[in-house]
Amino acid sequence: MKKLLTTALFAVAMVAISFAGDKIFLHGGKTIDGKVVKVDDFKIIFKYEGEEAEQTLTKKSVEKIQYSSGRTEEISEKIVINGKDDWEKVEILLDKSEIVGLKKVGEVKGKTSGYFSGYVSGAGADKRANKKMLEAAAEMGCPFVYMTSDSGNSGAFSYGKQALKKGIAYTYDDK
Repeated sequence: MKKLLTTALFAVAMVAISFAGDKIFLHGGKTIDGKVVKVDDFKIIFKYEGEEAEQTLTKKSVEKIQYSSGRTEEISEKIVINGKDDWEKVEILLDKSEIVGLKKVGEVKGKTSGYFSGYVSGAGADKRANKKMLEAAAEMGCPFVYMTSDSGNSGAFSYGKQALKKGIAYTYDDK
């Protein structure tokens, strides 16, 4: 009887330990043990196990959260970029809180000039510059671009429209 009671207490203790905190599964392969404090539109605020300081991650870098209650919440799907042809999968991020927890890879830009291409709309030049910037990010294997500069033109058709887009390409942090 004593052996049965000891085994039962050990099993209960192991279950309690395994559900002591939340687990955050990142797209880069890392798992964080801690306590989720808040999940909002763009970010997840959490505390590492045994610490009190709050940390922040973008929801874009998180696959799912497994809460200590046993409930699992799917957060975002991983975006897989295999090259320049996947440029349409690349997301443009406008809010700085969306890049927290992602890995900076490098600067990207897209520039167009309608000077030698005849009559083009400002919107057309803007669209081509956007595509070039996203293609550059896709070539780097990056699913995200944080927009830093957008000097596009829009308006009526005219000769010589030009657009320039600049951003920073980000990928999932695999650390």
